[in-house]
Amino acid sequence: MKKWRKVVIAVVVVAVLVAWYAFRPERLFVNRRVDEAMPTEQGGASAQPLESGRFYSILHPTEGVATIYRTGDGTRVLRLTRFKTSNGPDVHVYMVAADDAKDVATVQQAGFIDLGVIKGNIGDQNYMLSSDLNLGKYRAVSIWCKRFSVNFGAAALRPAESSQNEHAH
Repeated sequence: MKKWRKVVIAVVVVAVLVAWYAFRPERLFVNRRVDEAMPTEQGGASAQPLESGRFYSILHPTEGVATIYRTGDGTRVLRLTRFKTSNGPDVHVYMVAADDAKDVATVQQAGFIDLGVIKGNIGDQNYMLSSDLNLGKYRAVSIWCKRFSVNFGAAALRPAESSQNEHAH
């Protein structure tokens, strides 16, 4: 009986360690702060905002602003400012091919481009966009837990004010 108990305890300990490694629950409680500056260009030209939207919470509290900027050399950057969300295992930033990413089904059915793992769950950060990304199609940003297929929060992108002013002239 004692030998059986030792085997059960050993199996339980191994199972707990494997589950811990797979889920990484400490990430739920440990914040990763970032503070990236806006990419600067030679010559000091400022980047122009094209699209912008406020994050709203879906599964986890999420806040901040998502803005797409075009730099003088034509590069486009998604910048998250005053950003804050829950941390967790395998959380990514997605550009979603829909007007909004209000739920899991929309993201999965509309399609998305994965910009990578969030650099931090708190703070300003930048993600480079490919030159062939169609901003007419990809109209929303989702903070997505890839491991569990859940949408933490989203931002619907709309033309930025300075971009609208340029088109009005």
